[in-house]
Amino acid sequence: MSIIGTGVTVMGVIVTGWLTYRGSRTAAAIQTEPGQRAADLAAFKVIRDDMQEELNEAKAELRSLRSLARSLVGYVHELTTQMRGHGIEPPAPPDRVSEYNRTGV
Repeated sequence: MSIIGTGVTVMGVIVTGWLTYRGSRTAAAIQTEPGQRAADLAAFKVIRDDMQEELNEAKAELRSLRSLARSLVGYVHELTTQMRGHGIEPPAPPDRVSEYNRTGV
């Protein structure tokens, strides 16, 4: 009987030690989680800010290209009008230009 009691006690100590070990690891993980979340949030903000800057640059470039295209359309229209005024028939515009003139897109 005393051998069985000793075995149960030893098993109890082993189980208690294992549970204590697991509990301390869980507690450590819980304590480090807010720090990890803060680091993840900071990294996310940097990525987001970089992407926003790239998006703003792309939008500015698109506005510039649209303005250039509109200016070129007006310039070509003026040149075409002058050619016709001098009796010169200008060549037909490319299909994409004709589409733009019809739809504005």
